[in-house]
Amino acid sequence: MIDPVGWLEALNRAVGDGAGEILITVAVITVVVSIRYLARLWFTSDRSRSGQGSRTRVAVSGVVTVLSSLGVVALIGVWGLFDPLASAYRELKLGSLGGEIVLSTVLLGAAYSFTSFIGRVIEELAGTRAQISDHQREIVYRLTQVTLYTIVGLTVVTLFTDNIGSLLVGAGFLGIVVGMAARQTLSAVIAGFVLMFSKPFEIGDWVEVGDNEGIVTRITIVNTCLQTFDGEYVMIPNDTVSSQPILNRTQKGRLRIEVEVGVDYSVRPNRAAKIAVAAVDDLSIVSTAASPEAVIKGFGDSAVLLGVRAWVDDPSVRKMCRARTAIVDAVYEAFDREGIEIPFPQRTVSRREGEVVAEAGDGTVGGIPATDGSGGTETS
Repeated sequence: MIDPVGWLEALNRAVGDGAGEILITVAVITVVVSIRYLARLWFTSDRSRSGQGSRTRVAVSGVVTVLSSLGVVALIGVWGLFDPLASAYRELKLGSLGGEIVLSTVLLGAAYSFTSFIGRVIEELAGTRAQISDHQREIVYRLTQVTLYTIVGLTVVTLFTDNIGSLLVGAGFLGIVVGMAARQTLSAVIAGFVLMFSKPFEIGDWVEVGDNEGIVTRITIVNTCLQTFDGEYVMIPNDTVSSQPILNRTQKGRLRIEVEVGVDYSVRPNRAAKIAVAAVDDLSIVSTAASPEAVIKGFGDSAVLLGVRAWVDDPSVRKMCRARTAIVDAVYEAFDREGIEIPFPQRTVSRREGEVVAEAGDGTVGGIPATDGSGGTETS
């Protein structure tokens, strides 16, 4: 039976001190980093596939974690640290500062490898549930990572000091000072968690937050990024997002579009409304789940106002513009075919019969030459 510990101790005796240990250390680190780099490339290419092989990804992540751990064990054996580690485990003390530093490095490296594996497991387990978004998976992974690093950090601190109570009290006071100095950032972080659980919008949604409107491209714990329709990116702090009304135009998967049109007073409004609805109903871009409609909105200065309404599925800015253009064109053609006039604003100026207008001394009425009843210009 192979004894890994005895083999590593024999390797340590064989390489001796100096250049041999350094060369083996460099070789082990190079192998581990190469394995992790190749695995990351494989994961990146695998995400672009059809989504199959989730168990394979978890297995590969586990193999990478095991190999990374074996690399750490190999370094421990090469440098002959098994006995100091065993002593540290029993007494939580090491005989030298160098040993404490090495052990701290080993613990942090193990934590890094383990969090990578945990992240892969969380991604695969949460990926099978549609109600968990990518943002929520990322938050769960980061919280797990911070928790594990915190535990490892406290363990590392115990290697260098026995007075943990005083250290924690000092850290508490430092946390209060930092919290007061960065209260705006902490407020944004808390608001980020609120947005994560309430989910008023997700990445890819078309939203309006205050005076900003665009597509959500990224959601972090601190801020939310929108891409406006001008191609610009706006970073909004999460506390600002949570304190303003949020209008999500795509959450329900449909968007209503309304086009206002005027109808001449000589046409019955109900007839014009039926013609407009029939014209819009034939368009392929409008949704078939909800029928178009036309409502009489009131009397305008020159026309009766109709609101022609239709719905589009999977709304986007491009689709909204195309649908609005198609509705305007269809209604215009239908009204033109049926002889329904869409009047433009016009104003008629008239004078009541028998009304006397004051004449200025220069023979003009309001700046216009006064005329007699025959139509000629009146002179004095």
